[in-house]
Amino acid sequence: MPIKMKELPKAERPYEKLEQYGEKTLTNAELLAIIIKTGTKTETAIGLAQQVLKLNNNEKENLNFLREISVEELTKIKGIGKVKAIQLKAVCELATRMNSISNYKAIKILKPHDIAEILIEKMRFEKQEILKVAMLDNRNNLLKIKDIAIGSGNFVVATIKSVLNEAVKIEAAKIILIHNHPGGDPTPSKADLEFTEKVKQASQILGIQLLDHIVIGSANYISIFSQK
Repeated sequence: MPIKMKELPKAERPYEKLEQYGEKTLTNAELLAIIIKTGTKTETAIGLAQQVLKLNNNEKENLNFLREISVEELTKIKGIGKVKAIQLKAVCELATRMNSISNYKAIKILKPHDIAEILIEKMRFEKQEILKVAMLDNRNNLLKIKDIAIGSGNFVVATIKSVLNEAVKIEAAKIILIHNHPGGDPTPSKADLEFTEKVKQASQILGIQLLDHIVIGSANYISIFSQK
């Protein structure tokens, strides 16, 4: 029978350890144990957390699998009921929203890569290809990010008009295109390059500067303009 949480030395209990030493000192299992809260008659909360981590078939220290795993899969672990599974999924969604652009105020985009750093954590997990446009004023202050088109998979169709319509409406001076490749490879396709050139030409006519087109993969991103 495993040792009970209350039988552990205080310095090894997740709650006490976080309070005394800070959250960064906790292991992934210990952090999950705090969310899970209670164990079973035969398993501690840490033990349950370790079983959750075993569901990750890829990188041992990578917690991104929790975004994709379902409530049903989590509840297959004895001791993880629907409430605990929902709590885990809620925490994942909070983490995603904390990285959302809505939580950033008065952002200045000094270079196109700055917008990629803001969006990569969310966009690299998308299962569909999504095209966004970031709109800036003359001083490079971020005005708005808008979804332009969502594809059915690895392909998205967008028009020049749909890209520039919102920028004209809010009188943006500059724009940056951003889209993801669900397959993971951020290398721009021939269609990506051709679309970028068409947007560049059309935006110049309207007095709007296209700063770049960023393609996001599973772990990194590529600037189309920096490849020229």
